[in-house]
Amino acid sequence: MAEILIELNHDGIAQLLKSQEMEECVKNVASGIKSRCGEGYEVDSYMTPSRIVSSVYTETVEAMQDNLDNNTLLRSMT
Repeated sequence: MAEILIELNHDGIAQLLKSQEMEECVKNVASGIKSRCGEGYEVDSYMTPSRIVSSVYTETVEAMQDNLDNNTLLRSMT
């Protein structure tokens, strides 16, 4: 079997992780998770030095209790 050598373009990967396209993709995934969670959950997106990040979190006490009782955020990721 032939040996394959793959050399990554680190600058290109860094550029991709901060791109507008990646931001849209990450926000779409987070919005889908939020929609499966129900009321009381919110999405936040921000840029770190290395990439775009989106998170889904509980906004209300009811959502916090729902997530505690049912593990809603984790179950909504599938």
